[in-house]
Amino acid sequence: MGGNGRQLNIIFAGTPDFAVPPLRELIASEHRVIAVYTQPDRPSGRGRKLVSSPVKQLAEAQGIPVFQPLNFRAEEDLAALEGLDADLMVVAAYGLLLPRRALDAPRLGCVNIHASLLPRWRGAAPIQRAVLAGDAETGVTIMEMEAGLDTGPMLLKRSCPIAREDTGGTLHDRLSLLGAEALMEALPGIADGSLDAQPQADELACYAAKLDKSEARIDWGRSALELDRQVRAFNPWPVAQCDLQGKTLRVWESATLAEQSTEQPGTVVRATRAGVDVATGDGMLRIMRLQMPGKRAMSAADFVNARKLDGVLLG
Repeated sequence: MGGNGRQLNIIFAGTPDFAVPPLRELIASEHRVIAVYTQPDRPSGRGRKLVSSPVKQLAEAQGIPVFQPLNFRAEEDLAALEGLDADLMVVAAYGLLLPRRALDAPRLGCVNIHASLLPRWRGAAPIQRAVLAGDAETGVTIMEMEAGLDTGPMLLKRSCPIAREDTGGTLHDRLSLLGAEALMEALPGIADGSLDAQPQADELACYAAKLDKSEARIDWGRSALELDRQVRAFNPWPVAQCDLQGKTLRVWESATLAEQSTEQPGTVVRATRAGVDVATGDGMLRIMRLQMPGKRAMSAADFVNARKLDGVLLG
């Protein structure tokens, strides 16, 4: 924020990988990150060992005090937050709702890095919902936090196109870096009060519900265009899937083909080294990377070497 800017005492609240680049930028800046809030450690992997969040790992490596309240219902958690006497709280994919008292604790309040161009895609899964809907662009919004879900006034927006081959994963990584840049751009104006907050147009709002594993099922009666968006949006989680001869086939990468097929939707029209071409309700979907249970994801070329798929009906 330039050498003459005010140094802020900042609390950072975030949990997953998305929140790491903004925290890294804050640590490298002239501001002081006085505390980090992150979700409690969760059991992970086969051994169900407790694992620290990516944000906690970075904070501990930098010697920053870490707080991990289960929620903000306990008086001691709220009192501890107020006792930090912060100028500002920066929130990025924290995963806990902050009550009014927590939002009011820092002198300048709380700002959130949200991974969409608000008011479009308020809620938990804005990145994947934008891909699923076929949006041409998305971006990040730096917003003031209030009690509602992603309803606060907007301080700064930065947009980026959604490329034809973008997945939930590639877009996530790009928006994470864009969010860090946008935050650093907004901080001087937040510090001196010169950044004007614009209210959101509530009538344009749409909601990005949390992803559910049940949404991963492929319905071959839908169009190839919709199915391709589903494959891309759900990579790397929960991964689009269908049935192949009684087993779950996970589809990691696909493309739409312009040609139509008269076959029943779900029928493999042809399987070549280029891909497994499947009839849909409208157009054809070419599957290029796929995975059987207990096996690694592989290219269609490797997959069709091992099995005959022509004429098979996918469930």
